Amino acid sequence: MDTHARSIAKAVSYRLLGSAVTSLIFYALTGKGSLSLGAGALDMVLKIGAYFLHERIWAHINFGRSKPPEYEI
Repeated sequence: MDTHARSIAKAVSYRLLGSAVTSLIFYALTGKGSLSLGAGALDMVLKIGAYFLHERIWAHINFGRSKPPEYEI
């Protein structure tokens, strides 16, 4: 299972990329730099929290995980 710190690091790195894309799209649509930076920042903050919660919920779901080998003594 991933640690909380790893989940946070993954969330931040993913959101930096995603928020940069959001900012570029916003800029392409509006031509306003300050508006696009604000949208990107808000996008990053809200979605980091959502991603962290998503990761922690999935940490408790066994779907798709292989079972650990059983050892006989």
